[in-house]
Amino acid sequence: MHSLQFTGRSSSNGMIERDFVVDGVPGVLWSPPSAAERAPLVLMGHGGGTHKKAPAMTGRAHLLVTGPGFHVAVIDAPGHGDRPRSEHDEREVAALYRARAEGEPEGPVVVRYNDHLARLAVPEWRATLDALQGLPEIGADGPVGYFGINMGTAIGVPLVAAEPRITAAVFGQHWPDVLAERAKEITVPVEFAMQWDDEHIPREAALVLFDAFASKEKTLHANSGRHKELPRFEADSAVRFLARHLGGRQPAPGRELA
Repeated sequence: MHSLQFTGRSSSNGMIERDFVVDGVPGVLWSPPSAAERAPLVLMGHGGGTHKKAPAMTGRAHLLVTGPGFHVAVIDAPGHGDRPRSEHDEREVAALYRARAEGEPEGPVVVRYNDHLARLAVPEWRATLDALQGLPEIGADGPVGYFGINMGTAIGVPLVAAEPRITAAVFGQHWPDVLAERAKEITVPVEFAMQWDDEHIPREAALVLFDAFASKEKTLHANSGRHKELPRFEADSAVRFLARHLGGRQPAPGRELA
């Protein structure tokens, strides 16, 4: 049995925020104001170099909580947020900065490092899901989705491949090198976002990863622009996708995006 301990609670902007720790891994659970109300759960993976409460995470959580009425959980990936960096983390971060400084491709370093992090993070996510499903407002039989871009995809693809409780997923913006084989194991509905002019991930590589998903229902969103120019409306689309498949309220058109 995995130990879930809440360490803090606050309320603002239409959400209840509860900090927690599961087996030493820190996370945050955002919920509707009536936190005890039964609702689907969305697990969100943060990007590389960020953390569980980065602006992208809080913004997407706000859309998911105040729109469909979901519970949303994020944990810090190994070596990120409130978790200390290992010597391995330091070496890989230094290698990434060196590649950038010398004008070399970042992909090989990012793929290698993210694969290492995924091997550590997938068991942590599964333990976190076990613990959260012990809460009456989530429950062991409630719908579960996943939402993660960039490193969130590197961790999310093997997680969704291994975890039958996750029944819909949003991914995007990652190389296929390690992930394509695991993507072939995923049959749940998938929405996938890519940048057509991505300077790091060639469009052919992004298409290889999308093509690898074995899902009967999968949708590709290809936007013009560079790697960091993913349109903000993609978050709104992801919310609607997850609401459709997990059973939450469909947000009204024209909502403010985050």
